[in-house]
Amino acid sequence: MQKHATLLLGILGLAFEAPAARAQGLVSGFMAGRHHGSVVVSGTTESYTSAYLAPEKIQGVPIFQEVRVNSVNLYGTYGLTDKVDFVLSVPYIQSKGKAPGTVINDLDALYSTQGYTNVRQGFQDITALFKFKAYSRELGSSILDLLGTVSFSTPLSNYQSNTGYGYIIAIGNRATKYTATGLAHLKTASGVFATAQVGYSLRTELVPHALIGEAKIGYAGPKTYLEGSASFQESHGGTDISEAGFNGFFPSTRVNFLRLGVSGYRPIANGFGLTLGASTYVAGRNLGKSTGFSAGVTYNF
Repeated sequence: MQKHATLLLGILGLAFEAPAARAQGLVSGFMAGRHHGSVVVSGTTESYTSAYLAPEKIQGVPIFQEVRVNSVNLYGTYGLTDKVDFVLSVPYIQSKGKAPGTVINDLDALYSTQGYTNVRQGFQDITALFKFKAYSRELGSSILDLLGTVSFSTPLSNYQSNTGYGYIIAIGNRATKYTATGLAHLKTASGVFATAQVGYSLRTELVPHALIGEAKIGYAGPKTYLEGSASFQESHGGTDISEAGFNGFFPSTRVNFLRLGVSGYRPIANGFGLTLGASTYVAGRNLGKSTGFSAGVTYNF
């Protein structure tokens, strides 16, 4: 049960992160166990043709008709003890905007001194996370665990996120993030589980701090792991893209969202397994209304 949950996380939090933070997607209520862990290589593709602005959703994206984001992620987790896990995530992201040729040519000339392009790609932000099991109690045939996490995320490459509408497809916001969360995890003898977590993320580089959270319900059995999730972010401060005087610096925007997702894992043989996932935004502020699909190969040890 615990191994399946750990393996699946390699694809849960790795869709496009600019400018929203998804550190909470890297966390489950299950522990890897002392000297056990997993490695996951996963790919995600997502796109959007409309956006959530303030106060309403609009069709189309500024400059581009469509934005498509593809990413490959290396994810690993390792149990330092039975009560402490270490998690590492490294994503490589390509973000591409589609627009009529005349628009691309005009913008290329306008932003030539800034190196304008409709494709941006590179390694994004490396994330290191520690998870601690602080309390555990039996409730009949079920077990309630209380856990906490602390994480650190910072840009891994020199990708750009400057002022200008050409940077609406930047692969990240170039902020360093410090995040702490608390979790409650209830697992039953039948394999059904529920997890709730909430935390706070501090960001640098004019990126607003944010309240983050996630709720999951699912089944973790010997051969199958399935879950549904709902995650949110509520930024504190920041500006709106539609606000008068907005200067085109997207990392400083107030990004709120509600995202729903489903995912599953199935073992193959000798520690290897396959993961699949999908997610979509159902509400938000200052971000694209994207839907994404993920697949990954896992190795558990």
